[in-house]
Order: sequence, then structure tokens, then C-alpha cells
Amino acid sequence: MTLTSERKLIIAIDGPAGAGKSTIASRLARKLGYVNLESGAMYRALALKAIQNDVSVDEEAPLVQLARNSWIKLEPTLGGNRVLLDGRDVSQRVREPDVTDAASRVSVHPKVREWMVEHQREMGVGGGVVMEGRDIGTKVFPDADIKIFLDADPVIREQRRLTQQHAKGAAAEILSAELRERDRRDRTRAVSPLAAAADAVKLDSTALSEDEVLQRVEELVAKKLAGS
Repeated sequence: MTLTSERKLIIAIDGPAGAGKSTIASRLARKLGYVNLESGAMYRALALKAIQNDVSVDEEAPLVQLARNSWIKLEPTLGGNRVLLDGRDVSQRVREPDVTDAASRVSVHPKVREWMVEHQREMGVGGGVVMEGRDIGTKVFPDADIKIFLDADPVIREQRRLTQQHAKGAAAEILSAELRERDRRDRTRAVSPLAAAADAVKLDSTALSEDEVLQRVEELVAKKLAGS
């Protein structure tokens, strides 16, 4: 399927953890020649800095101050984004469980989210971006050209995450509990709770392979680029 076009779209992909957002966004961005903006990676980077500086992830004011003195950049590569924090490559470190949990707690603070949204909009203002997260289509880019809400059965999402982390036994139980807690926080937080935008296309990946999900997303992009 040919997806090339001079027109540069803003594509928003939202959904819960384990639905496949990151993989689909990364593959789609590579195919289109777009930048893959991971909102989650930005929150993870700030969470990591909070851990490194002994700043509580449950206190908003210190986190906002920390954010204002931070430089977070996503650098696309063939293998996915490099995450740079104050000039250091933290791509691997931000994927570790302690940072993952901390990032979910960091993201509930309204003023932290305001800071993040401002910077995310700056990065995507010219189009040519695929951005995935929890509130991209509802908050960050409410006027995105394409909005997708990617979901899957909670049990399947847990299984996918356990497979990704190669978790077994007690480690698997802890990871499953953390995923359920992240779901709860994402869906019930006061500011920008996880929810599909009214005009989003909802895709359930429960019974679909990664390639099948990507094909459906590509069809939406082709249709938009064709002007229909």
C-alpha cells in the first residue's frame, strides 16, 4: 500500500497499556517517514529524573520545577526512538519497571501534564507525526487528522506485557497488578482521563495480529490522504 504524500498528517493513537500502541505507532511512522512522538517516553524520562534526584512522584510542585529544568528529546532511529534526557541516552532505562510505575504516577498531576502538552504540541505543530499515548486525540491534538483508540481485552493486554517483559512466577503477578493499577489511575484521574475522543476510530486488537492492526490503520491513512 502506497502511503506517500506531500501532505503531512497528525495521527493520534490512544489506548491503555498493552493494546499495542507503541509498536503500531513506531511501524506506521517508519512507513510514512514521520516522527514517532511517544508521550509515554516523555513522562518516563521525567519520572526517571525524579527518581535520580529523589523527588517525590506524588508531589506536583517539585515535579513541575524539575520539568522546567529538564531537556527531553525523542530522536527517531530505525530501531525506534532514542530517549534523551538532558543530553543523555536513557532509552533502555526508561523502560524498566520502576520507571514505568513512577511515570504513571507522575502523569496524574495537572500542571505536569500542562507542561508536557505544551512541549508535545511544539514537537508536532508542523505535522508529519504519529503520536501515541492516553490523551493525544482528546487533549494534545484535538484537531488531529486521524484519531485512533486502540484497545484490547484486559487479559490479553496482561499476557502481551508479560511476554514482552519475559515475566514469570512472582514477577508476573507483580507486573499484572501494576498493569491493573495503571489502568485504574489512567481511567479515573481528574485531568485528561483515558477515554476515546468522540471522533476517534475504535480498533479492538484482541483477536488481531500486529500486522492486521497495522493494515487497518494504513487503510485509514490512505483514505485520509486520498481526500475522502
